[in-house]
Amino acid sequence: MDLYKNMLFEWNGEPGQSRVERLLWFEPDGEMAVTICINDPKARPVQRVRGELETAVVAGEARVLTIDPYAPLCQRPEHEIKKAHRRHRDKYWDRIAPLVESGDPRVFTFHARNSPIMARARELGCDKTVLYDHLRRYWQRGQIKNALLPSFDRCGWRDRSDEARKKEGDEAREEVKLGRRSSLSKVTEHPTGVNVNEDILSRFRSGIKLFYEKREKRTLRDAYQRTLERFFNVGYSLNDDGALVPVLPPAHELPTYRQFRYWYRKGRDPRRSQIARDGEARFNLSGRAILGDSTQMAFGPGSVYQIDATVADVYLVSSLDRSRIIGRPVVHYVKDLYSRVWAGFSVTLEGPNWTGAMLAVEHAASDKVAFCAEYEITIEEADWPSRHLPESIVADRGELEGYNADHIVNAFNIRVQNTPPYRAEMKGMIEQHVDICNERATHWVPGAVRRRERGDRDYRLDAALDIHEFRKLMALCALDYNRNHLLNGYRLDKDMIADHVEPTPLNLWNWGVRNRSGHLRKVDPDTLRLNLLPTLDASITARGIRCEGLFYTCERALEEGWFVRARENGAKKIRVARDPRNLDRVYLRLGGDRRAEVCHLIEADKTFRGCDRYEVEEEFELRKQRAEAARTRKQQSDAEFNARREKLVAEAKAKTAQAGSGESDSARVKGIRGNRRAERAAEHEAAAWKLGGDAPGAASRAASKKRAGDTPSNLPAGYVPPPQPTDKLRRLRERRQGK
Repeated sequence: MDLYKNMLFEWNGEPGQSRVERLLWFEPDGEMAVTICINDPKARPVQRVRGELETAVVAGEARVLTIDPYAPLCQRPEHEIKKAHRRHRDKYWDRIAPLVESGDPRVFTFHARNSPIMARARELGCDKTVLYDHLRRYWQRGQIKNALLPSFDRCGWRDRSDEARKKEGDEAREEVKLGRRSSLSKVTEHPTGVNVNEDILSRFRSGIKLFYEKREKRTLRDAYQRTLERFFNVGYSLNDDGALVPVLPPAHELPTYRQFRYWYRKGRDPRRSQIARDGEARFNLSGRAILGDSTQMAFGPGSVYQIDATVADVYLVSSLDRSRIIGRPVVHYVKDLYSRVWAGFSVTLEGPNWTGAMLAVEHAASDKVAFCAEYEITIEEADWPSRHLPESIVADRGELEGYNADHIVNAFNIRVQNTPPYRAEMKGMIEQHVDICNERATHWVPGAVRRRERGDRDYRLDAALDIHEFRKLMALCALDYNRNHLLNGYRLDKDMIADHVEPTPLNLWNWGVRNRSGHLRKVDPDTLRLNLLPTLDASITARGIRCEGLFYTCERALEEGWFVRARENGAKKIRVARDPRNLDRVYLRLGGDRRAEVCHLIEADKTFRGCDRYEVEEEFELRKQRAEAARTRKQQSDAEFNARREKLVAEAKAKTAQAGSGESDSARVKGIRGNRRAERAAEHEAAAWKLGGDAPGAASRAASKKRAGDTPSNLPAGYVPPPQPTDKLRRLRERRQGK
């Protein structure tokens, strides 16, 4: 049998008393060998005969072990060993290195007068037993330098149960306080404190569960105090208010806070503790283990797009008047999960809402060369090649949840996936991109949001970019990111490694298009926009197609007589698409959503041409507010009018009753026509316009008539004047008018 250094032999003995020896040294051409027992803390090297070992193995008295229990010491990287542990190891190694490197077999003989160990002890000025301990550890653990690492992790009493104490035969430990003495104990020379046994541990666990692992998030010291009050009191006393106050034993008879903290940390379940204190949603977001990679959800470019919105950390000025600050814009980002390419974005002054998401998706599928040309940026298609629709879009239960997203699903067969609430880590790629964009683009521009100290200038006053310039900045940032951003954490597959792909978004996109194609789709811009526009309910009425208070008409409706039928049969519901940024027109989806019928505002609503949805809603809301404000005024006005009318009617009734005519009712009714003529003549005489004053001599003629007694009061009774030609003309005109 071949022997080799560090070979392990297990000697068969009584059950549970096996002895394992390590072969430390043997003569290459001789019969002598040296072994040491690896599981005896007081072991010494033993000289054996090589034949003895070989014979024991053949006879079955011993067997060779293939697994070394101390092998992990050789596998520990240097950077994983604590600095303090390395310092101890190097210190011990410097002491015994001359002994083990000399190759002198006398080193295996302890307590010999001519042993090199005695000479080394005198040289170092230390006791020989120190070197014995170092050598024993070095030999037992495999004769490597790391064998001298301290075993601090094995210190302490691991099992506090009563059964374990009895097994160890250490019942006296119950009477002796374990651990470091307190300051008071050092002075008084009397041990203080208590040993933590199974009963105290159960109280600790109950207190932690009851007071610490709760959503109230008490501190551990507060939980310790409440645990003492609840589980370690010896009774209760009544205070002045009649409340029960726990009575605690003296402090030296109670476990300390350090003991409580030690056992909490020792037995703590991180998952249970975090869920109990922070909730499962928060744990899933920031506490759970990160074992997956979202990139595995995408097979190639266009498999999955992720979309998210954020309020940019910068203030803008108005493009109409740069002296006015308009606040912070809302940016929607669209990124390809496979390649991390920034596929599209939108910048709006509203939301986050469907409008911003709609514009971002439309931009992701549009020609970037034409887009950049609008902002005086010259690029080629290869600089920003993403102009496609994906197979699926991942969002966060915001803009892409509802009927608007259904049109994308039905028209383009795009899967829309919304993450659960409070699970932003499920689309961590796009969430991280928000921070990257803020760091690369917005953090250094005027008006950027910064932490303010007292007395600092208001950063909002530094705003200088308008919304068009900010869009140009976003486009430049996207071009730079796609071309140059190095994805250090991206996990390349074997094919990428073989092709030496540099992990930048543009390189990954181009490689994926060549090798993982089949997921990108192009669509007509008008068809895409039609299906991205939000839809809402409208009504076909006699006045037109009514949509949120405005009325529209179209050629199709006029030709088919929609409005005439609505007047006969009543209003009818219809779905229309509309761009909320301009209400001049709405669209009827025709031909399976592939074409649209344009409906324009009627002339009666031309006031709202060129307005967006918010302006119209504001106007209608103001009208409601004005109507509500006028209700009190109208009610008061009606009350005043009713009071005056009733007073007038009452006075008229009183005058009529006082006039009192002796005629019968029938006579009064028959005289209505004559009474009307007399009243009309009096009205004409009193209300006739007389321009330029009276005619010459009119006053003298009137006076002479008055003197001559030509007034009606001087005429004899029963006198009837002869008919005048004007009376005949008047009667003829009244007859023609039906009077």
